Amino acid sequence: MTLANDNPANQQAAAAARLKRRHLVSWAFEKACLTLTLSAVVVLGILLWQVFSDGIHWLDLQFLQSFPSRFVEKAGVKSALYGTLWLVSLTALISLPIGVLGAIYLEEYAPTSRLTRIIEINIANLAGVPSIVYGILGLAIFVRFMGLERSVLAGAMTMSLLILPVIVISAKEAIRAVPSSIRLAAFAVGATQWQVVRAHVLPEALPGILTGVILALSRAIGETAPLIMIGALTYVAFIPEGPMDEFTALPIQIFNWTSRPQAEFHELAAAGIIVLLAVLLTMNAVAVYIRYRGTRR
Repeated sequence: MTLANDNPANQQAAAAARLKRRHLVSWAFEKACLTLTLSAVVVLGILLWQVFSDGIHWLDLQFLQSFPSRFVEKAGVKSALYGTLWLVSLTALISLPIGVLGAIYLEEYAPTSRLTRIIEINIANLAGVPSIVYGILGLAIFVRFMGLERSVLAGAMTMSLLILPVIVISAKEAIRAVPSSIRLAAFAVGATQWQVVRAHVLPEALPGILTGVILALSRAIGETAPLIMIGALTYVAFIPEGPMDEFTALPIQIFNWTSRPQAEFHELAAAGIIVLLAVLLTMNAVAVYIRYRGTRR
């Protein structure tokens, strides 16, 4: 006796119904993702339009060449702009070598052991720690214990702690993505471990490493909480001339202007945001160009 479910026609109809449901679910998921993406883009566009409409008429050469002032018509971002450039440059100089070398060791040299797994788990956890925690750590270690005070170097070292986990994780993934056949071919012709890493692995992994560096430095350039914790100044009428000088940064200056009750200072804050975005996009464009050149080679 043959059951109805064993009928080939019934089985074909059931399979067609399941396939239809899958296509429907796939279509609904695609439209939901598209809707959320467009919603995020629209919100971002509204925010950018608001910022540009409020601050673009304040953006001129005088604004870029003037120090902060309590008088709106005389206020500018000169000290904050130079302080940001100092901060980002020192942060990159400190964090990039340490992060990339740490990733090379963990991926190419470290033995597969419990200690290595614990280190990798801790690095992944540190990437999700709130930035204020790094500010407290920087205040305790760099400002007070090491006696660096409220200097550019203290801020750069604090920011380096903040972005190091991101750089290490992204560099590890980029190095891991390099095909093992490249390593084996180099070893086959007598290359040493360091020669393989330097001449073959790093050039292949460079685009991925630079992607992580872009994301990390983009996070560092916009952070305010760690700088407030280590005591970055809100009013600076001079340009830092060395790593031990006091400083301010664009996020701190924007925060200071938005805390003022006058509407004109809020418009100055919008102009400061435009300058910060310009610095961020310029920095990212340079990194993308380097990554593009590395990919072509």
